[in-house]
Amino acid sequence: MDLFFIRHGESFNNALTDVSQRVADPPLTERGQQQADRLGAFVATGGHLDQRERESGPPFHQVYCSPMLRTLQTARPVSEALGLPSQLWVDVHEVGGIWVDGIDHSPGMGRGQIEAQFPGAILADEITDEGWWTGGQETAARGRGRAIVVAASLRERARDASLAGESRQRIAVVSHGDFMSAVVKALTDHLPSWGISYEHNNTAITRFRLDPEMCSVRYLNRIDHLDDSQLLSL
Repeated sequence: MDLFFIRHGESFNNALTDVSQRVADPPLTERGQQQADRLGAFVATGGHLDQRERESGPPFHQVYCSPMLRTLQTARPVSEALGLPSQLWVDVHEVGGIWVDGIDHSPGMGRGQIEAQFPGAILADEITDEGWWTGGQETAARGRGRAIVVAASLRERARDASLAGESRQRIAVVSHGDFMSAVVKALTDHLPSWGISYEHNNTAITRFRLDPEMCSVRYLNRIDHLDDSQLLSL
């Protein structure tokens, strides 16, 4: 199974110079939306694949994303370009969850809000009308533990795909910088660990090849689609 983790575009919080203005579930900035649009066009033409791979199946078979607003907005151009629904996967949300200083509880977008803003998205059962986040700031340790659980789930899926003769599946997961760093470490057996960090630019792509007994890192932090210096951001 070929797995592509993609960071969201530049968010309102990413662009702040005064962190006291942070919001709990920030949207994309105008530049972030442009990055997402470039991403959609890039993967639609198979830019994330080797030349020979572009003739052997669709760019992605499935597109997953975290239920945070910035990831939903980033996944939309990809889903629209490929004609695939965005499937919400709660466990790939950013480390820390939805929180901001001075706010005790922010539950995230509710089911009705997501369905109205992102028609066609496939929602996980745990996303209710009240939202999906149960409050507070997730600790870094819990975030790393969640990455281990996600990595185990992906390995199991790779084994199932291999047994079913579908080992060339291409799966996209639109997620977040800190969580992507944790997933890289989880898939390569470097967790728990404080001493390693894998940085990802906005809308960067990191590719893994998951076989039943091995994980190969094909590339990290790929941003070919952001060929305009005005669109580069961290």
